Amino acid sequence: MEMQAEQQATAGRYEPWPHRGVWERDCPGTLLLSSADRGWSGLSAELCTARRGVGPWRTPQSDVRICVATRNKQTIVTRRAPGIESQIVAGRGTVWLSPPGLQEGVVDFAQDLPEFLHIYLPLSRFSSSNFDNETDESAVGALSYETAFEDPLLAEIGFAVVSELKTETSAGGLLVGALASSLAARLLQKHVSASRTPLFPRRRHQGLDQRRLFRVLDYIDANLEGDLSLECMATVACLSRYHFARAFRQAVGESPHRYVSAKRLERAKTLLIRGDRPLVDIALALNFSSQANFTRAFKQATGQAPGQYRQTAGSQPSKSSLTDVRQSLSVFA
Repeated sequence: MEMQAEQQATAGRYEPWPHRGVWERDCPGTLLLSSADRGWSGLSAELCTARRGVGPWRTPQSDVRICVATRNKQTIVTRRAPGIESQIVAGRGTVWLSPPGLQEGVVDFAQDLPEFLHIYLPLSRFSSSNFDNETDESAVGALSYETAFEDPLLAEIGFAVVSELKTETSAGGLLVGALASSLAARLLQKHVSASRTPLFPRRRHQGLDQRRLFRVLDYIDANLEGDLSLECMATVACLSRYHFARAFRQAVGESPHRYVSAKRLERAKTLLIRGDRPLVDIALALNFSSQANFTRAFKQATGQAPGQYRQTAGSQPSKSSLTDVRQSLSVFA
């Protein structure tokens, strides 16, 4: 099934999702949420419904597609294509894997599914710059069509993507970049034949020493009001993306996206107290796609809407600390 589409401009209305940009009335579902307007790098995603009935199914031409059922409701799902037939009772956490390479068939849902996630993972995520191993995109050639299966780690990554689609966070782009690397690593680890995987012995890296760490932290501070990607931070540290994320957590005690979330919350408070910038400018500067999403996240983190915080905090000395900020990360991050 192809579910690549942009959300319609009319709020509350959804059109049938398309086959790579071509609207088709017989597609068995509707698009609920898309990453198209989020500026994500590393993967793209759509959250859809699936309607009862038979509809067309097509594998992606250049991406690995991971499908995850995200609700507890169960239904029989059958996929058919030349040389392929798969049938399973799908429930929350059921995963399907489709390697790149154009192939067409049909999919049959015995009942409606209220939520169904499609993740598209570019081949570039399998390059050697993403891992500690010498590997490349040719590793994807060892991936094969999978009947539905259970993989708790892949499912949890899918649930995290759904959470970010539904509730945008200030460091969501960083989180998604890390999830994309984890997806690629998991596919190489569990779903590529060992005899065909062009992986070589792991290169030995130094950890994130103090010099590199300070360089990364300075870079984060200088780019809070902009696009902070895992790739850029890893480049500053002279490490692969995958190794950098682990080394940063070991050095700082939290993941890069949670650290950036805390720093952006501090920056948001500072900008609000200054009072010289419109709320929409602050929201966009701190990597939110809209003022409404910024307002929701800030209120969850502080208990006040940004406008209320601006009115009350300007006349009071700030009592926030880094510890206070980190305690609010569960809602701001």
